[in-house]
Amino acid sequence: MEKTEKQKTNYGLIGKDISYSFSRGYFKNKFEEMGLDHCQYQNFDLQSISEFPTIFENAENVQGLNITIPYKEDVMAFLDDMDNAAKKIGAVNTIKFTANGLVGYNTDAYGFEKSIEPYLKEHHKKALILGTGGASKAIAFVLNELGIDFSFVSRSGKNKGYTYTELTDDIITDYTLIINCSPVGTFPNIKEKPAIPYSKIGTEHLLFDLIYNPEETAFLATGKANGAAICNGHRMLEYQAEKSWEIWNR
Repeated sequence: MEKTEKQKTNYGLIGKDISYSFSRGYFKNKFEEMGLDHCQYQNFDLQSISEFPTIFENAENVQGLNITIPYKEDVMAFLDDMDNAAKKIGAVNTIKFTANGLVGYNTDAYGFEKSIEPYLKEHHKKALILGTGGASKAIAFVLNELGIDFSFVSRSGKNKGYTYTELTDDIITDYTLIINCSPVGTFPNIKEKPAIPYSKIGTEHLLFDLIYNPEETAFLATGKANGAAICNGHRMLEYQAEKSWEIWNR
């Protein structure tokens, strides 16, 4: 029995307070469907990124990791290399274990692009990115690739963006794509939503929320009530998970 345990191939998710995580359930089901009894996926809940090396003390034969809030930028200090997209984005959410060490990738960008493409219309030329964390960098990367102008929104006005208090009705009318990359509205605080002027959101708008729990956040529900198209982060997570699996197995 002990020998079988040592032959397990381990994958996992690094984050903070991640008991709710999508990834563990997704990969558990995937491994069962594929008959991969030797594979297991677990959460590595770290209170600080300084605990990162302890993962390898507690789990043998780790082949790949996903990274979530709040460590997508901090984890880069532990890597031996990154692919070009991750370098450009400046955030990592996937790590592959190779003969040459730990290599970082960003599959958030792939997942976001694949999931938002069906919703984009000709008039979605300007976007507001709510939040300036690691996920927002992947979103900005994709919007740049798609030729969509964007501005960040945060409490501090970071990255030459707006603060929430600076958002006027005219700005909301002008920016018809609004993407929530902040954790505001995540379970259990499901009544919360980013502080933007919702009254000016209408049928031309597309609201995208990286949050998937709840399925329809207060941010999305308010936009929908005003006639906007909406999309949550569930498909994005599925796409990025599949891209991670592809990276780990090539």
